[in-house]
Formats: sequence, structure tokens, C-alpha cells
Amino acid sequence: MKKKLLLLLLLCGLTAQKSIAQAPKWVEKAKRAVFSVITYDADDKMMNTGNGFFVAEDGTALSDYGLFKGAKRAVAINSEGTQMPVEYILGANELYDVVKFRVAITGKKVAALTVAPTPVETGTQVYLLPYSTQKDRTYTAGTVKETDKIESTYTYYTLSLPLKDKMVSCPVMNADGQVLGLAQKASGKDTTSICYAVAADYAVAQQITALSFSDRTLLDIGIKKALPDTEEQALVYLYMTSSKLTSEEYMALLDQMLTQYPHSSDSYMRRATTQLYISQEPASMEKVEADMNKALDEAAKKDDVYYNRAKMIYGYCLEHKDAEPYKDWNYDRALEEVRKALAIEELPLYTQLEGDILFAKQDYAGALACYEKLNTTNLASAATFFSAAKTKELMKAPSEEVLALMDSCVNFFVKPYGAQAAPYLLERAQVRMNADQARGAMQDYDDYFAAVGGQVNDLFYYYREQAGLKSRQYQRALDDIAKAIELNPNELTYRAEQAVVNIRVGRYEEAVKQLHDALAIDASYSEAYRLMGIAQVQLKQSKEACESFAKAKELGDPNVDALIEKHCK
Repeated sequence: MKKKLLLLLLLCGLTAQKSIAQAPKWVEKAKRAVFSVITYDADDKMMNTGNGFFVAEDGTALSDYGLFKGAKRAVAINSEGTQMPVEYILGANELYDVVKFRVAITGKKVAALTVAPTPVETGTQVYLLPYSTQKDRTYTAGTVKETDKIESTYTYYTLSLPLKDKMVSCPVMNADGQVLGLAQKASGKDTTSICYAVAADYAVAQQITALSFSDRTLLDIGIKKALPDTEEQALVYLYMTSSKLTSEEYMALLDQMLTQYPHSSDSYMRRATTQLYISQEPASMEKVEADMNKALDEAAKKDDVYYNRAKMIYGYCLEHKDAEPYKDWNYDRALEEVRKALAIEELPLYTQLEGDILFAKQDYAGALACYEKLNTTNLASAATFFSAAKTKELMKAPSEEVLALMDSCVNFFVKPYGAQAAPYLLERAQVRMNADQARGAMQDYDDYFAAVGGQVNDLFYYYREQAGLKSRQYQRALDDIAKAIELNPNELTYRAEQAVVNIRVGRYEEAVKQLHDALAIDASYSEAYRLMGIAQVQLKQSKEACESFAKAKELGDPNVDALIEKHCK
């Protein structure tokens, strides 16, 4: 019996030796690409441990998503005990439990597996390589039991192969030493002889896109995400995130962008703009200037950079009108930059900025020439005609010329007017009042009221009341001024205006009452006494009128002397 037992042990030993001896030649080298992963939470406490493997010599690796979900940081530890922090998440899919990431490596490349270019068929022998720090590394062999498709392109394997917990996310290899997939534990009853593997090429295909910022799968990993694989997509990603991050967070993303794409002219300009917003201390401004210069050096289209530099300096000047500027950051420098852009290509956008800068310099003739030129291009808009109108107004051009430009401005919109047209309607109403077109102004005020859904303040009612009074629409004027008082009862100007309208329509006693109401708010309001005296004259109350005029004079009303001369001598 002992001899039989000894013989059995010898046979087992020979079988094991044969198994090791027959191991594919690539096993020893391939196992250097397998590593252990440790993830940590926000408090830097260890969360999970697991496995992964490299698929590129730059440190790109694959593992299971569940290991990383909720993690704030992670490290990979290779078979030699070297710790490599996970630098970026490159993509993830929670449904198939895969994550792609890159570790930070110093100098030398890492050992990496080659991803199999084609899947294998049912019945093919495969090999699972576990993570190990031992010299006598082993492997587990099995076969492909079934295959299914993922997204009609990739393969999901069912394997006749036992899998221990510590083998999850280890690589499953083909006979040529290429990685087929990541091992995944079976969830059914037969967990001792069955496991699964999601195709490695599917995991490698995971990526960060321009829309990944809002991807919940990625957001649930607290480790920094890489930018998209192309500069164009990365720039879109920056745009998508710009309104969702703090300035400091966005600055860090721009630093990352320029590390990944060091020749991105647009990114240098964005970083300069963000730095300018964060801080305008001299040291910060030096960084802004350096990035602006670097953007110009890297740009293929120099005029675009000149334009953006001009725009940045112009915005800075508007913000610091009364302060000492940084170096030569003034309107002249902004004008010089935009004219460099125009010298390369005369784009309407550049012409508009030139006009805006000249307007800020109060060179209205120069600004008007730019706006008039702009209004002959495809960039003409309500805003450009409005700019021309305001410039002419400041040049004291005839009201009819200003109004013609405002008509062109409003003509960009159609009735019923919406909120975009509203500010231009309000401006045209004022221009029409200046041109003695009160009825037209009333129409603009009515259109404005409709455009904003009736959401107006007391000042609107005051302005429309004046148009109503001037166009002899007295009841509307009275209604509007009453509404203004309702919204702002302590504004004495409105109460005086209400009295003026009532005097105009012969309601003298009502005017006197309203002026008493005004004086109850402020007894030193001289205009109220003057207007009361006018109403009292019409009521044949000469004594009371002269007393009111005298009180107005006592309170310093400069307009009452002629009334005293006429009625109180």
C-alpha cells in the first residue's frame, strides 16, 4: 500500500513538472505586466485591493471598475514591489466593469501585454496569469466555453476555468501570449469551474470624450481624468467644463491640457484669460503676458491670436478705467493688436472690436466708420446698428439720422416681439421722444411691455407717461403715472408729474390734493409748492397761490420768480 502511495506521489510530481515544463515561453515575461492595485477613499483610508495589467509601455492599464468606484487615489504595485500612483483615468464602463487608466512612471517603460487583434473560438485553450511576487510563477489553464457579443463588435467570454477572488481582473491570454480579456468572477452557482472575461480590446476602447465631463460613471471616480485623445476634442471638453468649474479648478485643467498638448495656442490664450480673471497682481500679469506671447509663437493663424490679445486688453481697460494700468495695457495697445489682426485678414469680427476700442477712446468718428463698414457685412445685426446709432447720438447728429439707424436695428426682429428685441424697442422709444415722435414712442413702449410679458418697473411707467402726455393721451398718462406711484410711492418726481397731468386736463383740485400728499412725504419739496401755486391760480385762489410761490422761493426753487412777477405784484 505504501509503495502504491509513493508511486502516486511520484506520478503527481512528474505531472506537475510536466505542466510547468510545458508552460508557454511567454509566461515569465508576460507576468511582469500584471500588478496589484490598492484604492483609497477621500480620507486616504484603504478601500479595496485588486489586480490589473499594462497594455502599453507608457503605463496605460486595465482593471475592474468596481475596484475604483468611489476612490480618491490609487496605486499599482508591480511584482518587484514598485509603487506607481494612478495618474489619470482614461475611460470606464460600469456595466461591463472595466476601467482604463495610466500610472505615473519615471523614466523607463513598463512591461506591457499585447492585446489580441482577433477573438478566439469556443474550445480554444486560454491561460490566466495571476499577480504574484514569487519567482516560481504559475498560471491557470482553461478553455473557452461560450462567446457572446458586446455592442456587436467585441467579445464576452464564458470560460471553463476556476477563478479565485484574488484573480479578478487578471489577464486571460491566448496561446500566442496576447491578452484576450479581463477575468471576471461568475455570479451563478458554478463558481468553481466557470468564470467570465470581457474582451481586452473593449476595455482599451474606453475613452474620455468631449462629453465625458457629465458622465456619472466617471464622476463616481475621484481620481483625475485624462483629456480626450485629440486636441480638437480636448478643446471642446474645456469649453464644456468652463462654466462648471471654479476658476482654480479650470486653471488646473488648463495646466493639464498644456502638459498633454504643449503646442495648443488656444489653450495658452484660455489660460492667460483665466489667470487674468483670478488675479491681476504684477506677478500674475507676468504669467498672463507670457502665455499670450506663447500663444502667438505656437499659432498657425496669427491674426486670431492678435484679435484675442486685443480683446483681452480691451476688457482689462474697461474694468480698470480709473486705475493705473499694467505696463502698456491701454486702449492704444489694444488698438495696435487688433490692427495687426486686420492687416493679416479683414474679418468683420476684427472690425467690430476696432470700432469698440475707438468708441472707448471717444474717437466717435473712427468708431462710426468701423460700425458703418460692419453693417455692410454678414456680421451686421441689431447690436451693430445699435452701436452705430449710439455713436451718432454722441456725435450730436440729427435725431432723424439716429432714428434711421434704430429703425434698422429693430427691423432685425418681427412681431410679436420677444425678449431679445425688448432693449432695442426701449432705446428707440427714447430716440423717438427726442425726435418729437411721441406717438411712435408710445407704440414702442407698448411693444416693449408685451415683449417682456408685462414685467416692468416704475421707471417704465414714468417714461411711458411722458410719451402719453406729449402725445395728448392724457388718460393713459394718468393711468401710467398712478401705476408708477403704486410701485414706488415715495418718489416725489412721480407725484409732481401726476399733478402736472391733472393741471393739464383741468383737474386743479385733484392736483392740489396730490401735491399735499407729496409734501406729507417731504415738506421741503419746493417743486410741489410751485405746482400747487399754478393750480391755485387756476382755482382763482390768488392769495394761496402767492403763498405757495413764496414758499417755493424760500425753499430755493429757481423757476418760481417769473410766476411771482406775473401773479403776485
